[in-house]
Amino acid sequence: MSEVPLDYRLQLDLRDEIARIDRNRAEAEKFAAEQRKLIAEARKLDRDRWLAPFVLLASLAGGLIASVLAHLWH
Repeated sequence: MSEVPLDYRLQLDLRDEIARIDRNRAEAEKFAAEQRKLIAEARKLDRDRWLAPFVLLASLAGGLIASVLAHLWH
């Protein structure tokens, strides 16, 4: 038998278990933060994909207006 009291060994086991839980919690939080980041990026890409045709139409309209105004000035 070991000279270490049973209570001390139980405390060591409990500390190991608490440390394991803390590591698991930190890892889970890290994954959750990465997931939030990826979701935000996906939303941005969806918004950009939806907005692109309007930007294209606005630039074409601006070019058309500029062309008409250039012909009117001459």
